[in-house]
Amino acid sequence: MNADDLRALSIFSGELADIARAKAMHYFRSGVEIAIKSDASPVTRADREIESELRLLIANRYPHHGFFGEESGGSIGAGLGWVIDPIDGTQSFICGVPLFGCLIALLDDGKPVLGVIEMPALRERWVGHAGQTTFSGTPVRVNACTSLKDARLFATSPDMFDGQDADAFAALSREVGMRRFGTDCYAYGLLASGLCDLVVEADLEIYDVVALVPVIENAGGIVTDWSGRPIDKNFSGRILAAATPALHSQAMSALGSC
Repeated sequence: MNADDLRALSIFSGELADIARAKAMHYFRSGVEIAIKSDASPVTRADREIESELRLLIANRYPHHGFFGEESGGSIGAGLGWVIDPIDGTQSFICGVPLFGCLIALLDDGKPVLGVIEMPALRERWVGHAGQTTFSGTPVRVNACTSLKDARLFATSPDMFDGQDADAFAALSREVGMRRFGTDCYAYGLLASGLCDLVVEADLEIYDVVALVPVIENAGGIVTDWSGRPIDKNFSGRILAAATPALHSQAMSALGSC
């Protein structure tokens, strides 16, 4: 895929994000009906309609592209394919908290090459590809933090860590300068913009994270699982995103100390 192709696909991803924003805000704080999926997680009409509309638009515009969505599944093989999380942070969405997002990723032979974090209620958007990440159209870069004692650590909830993962996260938390919860995918955008330094989470799925990789890496950061492996189709569910390689290395050591 050449630079012109990727540029055109980036423009198209903006169209997808616009649709997701409009549909999400149509239902936000509206008392939308909630259902419980087989994995005990909540889903709303907004989740399903956003994913359905994005799937249809992709199929019409790029019929040979693969597709995988949280709600409707699909498959991603060789070549180009899209991974969609229509509402990342459904619990926040249900509770009227504006820190939910829509995650849009484009993969090329399984590697994420374009990522979008769309924050409908905040009217904010990060897009990462081709060596640059923008926040609402303006280029951004990660912070230069290299020490855990100075780092601002984010995670969506302490409840996502269980057993040894909880021990590992607690060990890391004791080393950092600040710890914050409750941000869902918003934390990764803040990291790309230099406003936090570490995001560490567990018990996630591939659609929760693959869009975040280009956003952070093209802003100068680093994203792996807790063992330092790239985020790919064999994702372990544990993610470590850091502003700098030095900070990433220290965080991995702290997580591995338990």
